Amino acid sequence: MGFTSYSGPSSSFPPMSQWKSFEEIFNANKSEMAATGDTGEDIGRIWNAVLECAKLGVEERVIFAIIMQESTGNVGVQTTVNGDGHGTAGLMQCDGSPGFPGQHGLSQDQITSMVRAGTQHFKLNLQDFGNTDTADCIYKALREYNSGSVNPDNLSDGKGATPSYVSDIANRLLGRAN
Repeated sequence: MGFTSYSGPSSSFPPMSQWKSFEEIFNANKSEMAATGDTGEDIGRIWNAVLECAKLGVEERVIFAIIMQESTGNVGVQTTVNGDGHGTAGLMQCDGSPGFPGQHGLSQDQITSMVRAGTQHFKLNLQDFGNTDTADCIYKALREYNSGSVNPDNLSDGKGATPSYVSDIANRLLGRAN
C-alpha cells in the first residue's frame, strides 16, 4: 500500500479520528520489524517499551510511528550523525540515545532505554507546541523532532531534513506500512 503525500499546515494532515489503534499499527508492521533481523522477543519488547514510555505523556501510536520511520523497528540499527555532528542512535535515532548497532536479541532494559530516550526528546518537542494530545501539536512536534525547526504553514518544509517526514508518519498512523 503506497503512502499518500500530505503537505501544508497541520490541518492538511489526517485528523486523529482517522488514525488506527496502536495494536492495528503495530500488527501492520510486524513483518517489517522481523525483516530487520529482530527476534520475536525483540518485537514483543518493543511493544512493552512503547507502552511503558507512553506513561511519559506521549501517545503509543506516535512513539511507534516514529520508531518505524526512524529505524523500521530494527533494534540493532546503526548510529547516524545529525546535522550538528551528534550521534543519533537507537530505535528512534535520537541524540543521546543508547544504541546497539548490529545486535539483536536485546534485553527489555536495552530496548526500553532506546524508546525512553526518543520519547523524552519528543516530549520536549510537544511542549514547544502546547503539550496537547492534538493532531496540530503532534504534527508540529514531529517536524521539529526531524529537522529542529518548523514552518507551521508547510510541515513538509524539511529545512534541510527529510521533507516527507511528517507525511510519512501520518501514513503510518493511518496503518500503512513500507
